[in-house]
Amino acid sequence: MRASQNPSPAMSTDTSSAATSVERRASTWRYIFAGLCASLVTIGLARFAYTPLLPSLIQAHWFATADVVYLGAANLMGYLIGAIAGRPLGRHLTNGHTLRVMMVLVTAAFFACGYPVSVTWFFVWRLLSGVGGGAVMVLVAATVMPHVPGDRRGLASGALFLGLGLGIAGSGTVIPLLLNLGLSETWIGLGVLSAVLTAATWTAWPSAHAHAAVMHAHQQSAIPHQPAGAQVHVLYTQYAVVAFGIVPTMVFLVDYIARGLGAGTHIGALYWVLYGVGAIAGPPLYGWLADRLGGARSMRFVMLAQGMFALLLAMSGNRVAIGVLAVMIGSFPPGIVPMMLARVHEVFPGNHAGQNVAWSRLTIMFAAFQAAAGYICSSIFNGSGGSHRMLFAISAAAFFICVLADLIGSRFAARASRASRG
Repeated sequence: MRASQNPSPAMSTDTSSAATSVERRASTWRYIFAGLCASLVTIGLARFAYTPLLPSLIQAHWFATADVVYLGAANLMGYLIGAIAGRPLGRHLTNGHTLRVMMVLVTAAFFACGYPVSVTWFFVWRLLSGVGGGAVMVLVAATVMPHVPGDRRGLASGALFLGLGLGIAGSGTVIPLLLNLGLSETWIGLGVLSAVLTAATWTAWPSAHAHAAVMHAHQQSAIPHQPAGAQVHVLYTQYAVVAFGIVPTMVFLVDYIARGLGAGTHIGALYWVLYGVGAIAGPPLYGWLADRLGGARSMRFVMLAQGMFALLLAMSGNRVAIGVLAVMIGSFPPGIVPMMLARVHEVFPGNHAGQNVAWSRLTIMFAAFQAAAGYICSSIFNGSGGSHRMLFAISAAAFFICVLADLIGSRFAARASRASRG
């Protein structure tokens, strides 16, 4: 008699389980790709592409120097609005639909900025591009990270926000090429690129059903919430001051090279590429550090280093040294995001609802202080007669304050923990 060719029930179960695991991993990477593209379009390009364009906007006489600087701050104001509106929009439209809408909005803003109708026109569209970035920052991690296994969240969040670094590096390489065609054509080219990425990710987001199922599973296994106390207040303080600290170098580095040191627009763009190299390395590196050292220790180390880098930038006029510092400083703005996410997971272990609420509030806090920093630094820059070094010194001071706040806050948290056990 010939042996049966049908697999045993155990073999069928193993095969089905393996297939399901492979399918789940493929879906997870698809979600991460969608999140990466969203962060690339709405923040990496929408915010950071403005920096290498700033000297060209002045030289082409589209707007006065003071107007160009304040128009840069409009995106930061919009980011605050988007951070506040992100979660309500997600509840009303679903996270996936909101993320799609924000990518479309930012794409439209790129095309609109190709036509300098007036300062008000430009301000409104720069504001709207910031709204898209703020909403994406609030929602993208909450949409994608629940689908990622816990032991890989540091690296996954680094990949998720790699779009910020790619946007910085891409703007430094693509924009000089587009500028050869013209300033209007540069904005339109960015719009075309954003439209392509938006279309490529349109069906890549988790469906509302899949997201609801994952969140339900997490709720079933959630660790009971414990009050975070002083630790969460330290996080709010750190992220607020960090937001202020990154603005001077992020907004004024290229202008410092191009006009402050008299190197010209194209050399300034090359330094922005170096900044972008650091920005690409930042998210995966900082995510890896958070996995290895923990969020608290890694943040303390990185903020101290960034304070030293900003201080050296304020003191140096050597172009080679500034190039090295540009790489180091560029790693921080996108890199701090996965590191802070890791810290939130430490403060709210196993509590996805608490993590999402805390992350939303941290993003709002970050956006508020970054918007304020944009206008304050613009006023200091104009009032000081264009002193870049003063702004870089302020940046260094902000990072040192963050380290001090962390040390003091950790001591209070440890004291409170001992008192509660006693």
